[in-house]
Amino acid sequence: MKFRVERDALADAVAWAARSLSTRPTIPVLAGLLLTVKAEQLSISGFDLEASTEVDLEVSAGADGQALVSGRLLADITKALPPHPVDVTVDGARLTISCGSARFTLPTMPVEDYPSLPAMPSTAGTVSSPEFAAAVAQVAIAAGRDDTLPMLTGVRLEIDGSRLTLAATDRYRLAVRELTWTPEDPAADAQVLVPARTLADAARSLSHSETMTISLARNVAGGGEGIIGFTGTTNGRASRATTRLLDATFPAYRSLLPADWSSRADVEVESLVAAVRRVALVADRNAPVRLEFAERTLSLSAGGEDEGRAEEQLQVEYEGETITTAFNPQFLLDGLGALPTPTARLQFTSANKPVVLRPEQSANEQSDYTYLIMPVRLPG
Repeated sequence: MKFRVERDALADAVAWAARSLSTRPTIPVLAGLLLTVKAEQLSISGFDLEASTEVDLEVSAGADGQALVSGRLLADITKALPPHPVDVTVDGARLTISCGSARFTLPTMPVEDYPSLPAMPSTAGTVSSPEFAAAVAQVAIAAGRDDTLPMLTGVRLEIDGSRLTLAATDRYRLAVRELTWTPEDPAADAQVLVPARTLADAARSLSHSETMTISLARNVAGGGEGIIGFTGTTNGRASRATTRLLDATFPAYRSLLPADWSSRADVEVESLVAAVRRVALVADRNAPVRLEFAERTLSLSAGGEDEGRAEEQLQVEYEGETITTAFNPQFLLDGLGALPTPTARLQFTSANKPVVLRPEQSANEQSDYTYLIMPVRLPG
């Protein structure tokens, strides 16, 4: 194998493919990236048996072939190369990288021991990459991180014709986002559970392409195990990612969303974020921040008599009886940071019931993003 390629193109491609590499691979070859040169095209692949990444780029090929080398080391090397064309050659069990006056020689691993990447499933539809990445970021913040509860570590993706719904919860908060897309089948109907971290990484890294193709294995239309794939093109470089779906039952989240409200507050997001961060400085880790809503006033406080205490007041638009509630400050900040508008709307049923955060919208608009947060019960 022998080829020449521009340094930046190679570094970007290697960094993309290395996203799927495990920090603790179960077998040594899974720490490697597979380089395949065929007909003036280089494919770089990574796989950890759960998620895969693959990227194609044009090169000046001297000889076709394959090589498997340490992915982390290759990523570090290509990122540090000087700004010159890169020559890569394989001679026996060694791969040589030459760039300007820099030269690296790496040992290769046996290509025949590397597992085959999963095939890309059938195309389900296309969606705006930037919008999808933003939607995933808004929802993935609410996904759980406890691997002993796999149903809470994923993002539920629901397909209903031209409507996509994303939802995630860790039992203490729930985030839901709806957006439109272009399905292959206008009557498409499917519900799958995608690992949140893998989905967020794929959506973010493909956000620079104009559109993203989402693919689903045909056997997951009714749920169960399967594969989801994402494909995008940036600067002429095609990138693909796949991941196995979670075989777990997602909670019936729609029943958690209240239908009626007893009170409502409209608050400037930037001011509330700054105030929550300030008063939380005196609170122990994850200790709640108390919020008291009254006519045109929001009073925030944290701490107690035997520790530091902080208080602050903000002007708000409030409708309803005076209500006092409390939240985990980080959960509240996560929800506020995900809102796309400068004003947040908080809707209450009672002090001890979940509170819904939504972007402020006019009377005839319907929000496509909902963030529900459970309050912390106050003493007494």
